[in-house]
Amino acid sequence: MSYERRSITTCLIVATLLHACSGESPDAVERQETIETTLAFTGASIWDGSGRGIIEDGVLLVRDGRVVEVGTGAPPPGTKAVALDGMWIVPGIINSHGHVSGRWAPDDVHDPADRAAGDLELYRRYGITTVVSLGDEPQEAFALRDSQDEPGLDRARIFVAGPVVADKVPHEAAAQAARNAAAGVDWLKIRVDDNLGTAQKMPWPPVEAVLAIGDDTGIPVATHIFYYEDAMRLIESGSGLIAHSVRDRAVDEAFFDAIKTAGICYVPTLVREVSTFVYAERPSFFDDPFFLEGAKRSEMERLTHPDYMAGIAASAAAEGYRLALAQAKENLAMLQEAGVPIAFGTDSGPPGRFPGYFEHMEFGLMSDAGLTPEEILLSATSVAADCMGLSDLGSLEVGKWADFLVLRENPLADIAAMRSLDHVYIAGREAALQ
Repeated sequence: MSYERRSITTCLIVATLLHACSGESPDAVERQETIETTLAFTGASIWDGSGRGIIEDGVLLVRDGRVVEVGTGAPPPGTKAVALDGMWIVPGIINSHGHVSGRWAPDDVHDPADRAAGDLELYRRYGITTVVSLGDEPQEAFALRDSQDEPGLDRARIFVAGPVVADKVPHEAAAQAARNAAAGVDWLKIRVDDNLGTAQKMPWPPVEAVLAIGDDTGIPVATHIFYYEDAMRLIESGSGLIAHSVRDRAVDEAFFDAIKTAGICYVPTLVREVSTFVYAERPSFFDDPFFLEGAKRSEMERLTHPDYMAGIAASAAAEGYRLALAQAKENLAMLQEAGVPIAFGTDSGPPGRFPGYFEHMEFGLMSDAGLTPEEILLSATSVAADCMGLSDLGSLEVGKWADFLVLRENPLADIAAMRSLDHVYIAGREAALQ
């Protein structure tokens, strides 16, 4: 029996000893062991999200929803083997900037909690196992967040930001941020943008008031931006995340230095721009079988109504955002080259931004910008987890949640192989793709 890492058997022995020394009674230990089954996923090539390479013919051990070990060789006696010969295992995708509203649940689902869960089930269907919802999710999403740290989860995980803060008066902005903090949000979210000159931008005094609330409560502030100057000022003022691309001009060394010194991350959301102009005509992806597997037909009908398409075709903003996408892609390439941490995110979930499928579109756009498949995968797994403070997600390492995807093709050769999704596991439990 050979190993690339610590012996799988040794790891199980250590885990058992730690369990025995935990102070639990023998009866409690016995009860726990009756509900724990160690699963051994065998035969796949494993890319664990650490960036340390590929484990060929690997063995992934999972117990009680968490990773026990990753290595090679025969699985220990008593484990339940799941043969994945010829497959690929990668960590589940983390979307650092999505939105969960309940909009994407089936039309015959009416309960607000079920509708929010429906969004998360759709994300899961496409391999997105965690969504950081940066604003305006329903109150029911908080309860979904609070109930997800357990084995048996059958939907994507969610983290929440509450109402987006865009008040123009400092004390009102501070009050809304304080209410969000009291509600138990994971992030605060502000919006500093003028919609290509068509709206009033959030002034700096209320921006600074929200940043002060974030500092006082220890809750990071994610900032929606468009312009270079706004991004720079927010970085210097204490923003915890740049939640969109700079799209008005090229980034430069001063920007690289500022964001790296601040120790924060950058979320490109390239596909957000696509959604602003692509519906001027019926998009080609509406015929993609992979899209149709999870597409909401009523939303497709809305977007292809002749009046809607005509409105997009006549929109000056649509052309402005088309140009912004080109700048965003150029900036992404420069930021990646400069070593700025890039957290995968899409801004999917609002109208016209199909959860799940848009994440795969984002992969393609990041590839078009010049990122390698492994750079994209790191952005969507361990880097995203680090950026969003999700310490037990993002990589298949001992003790972390066993959220992972099984693919038929090698995603390190071509990022489009992420579409070859065969199984999705969340907390070690297989979730149906249909």
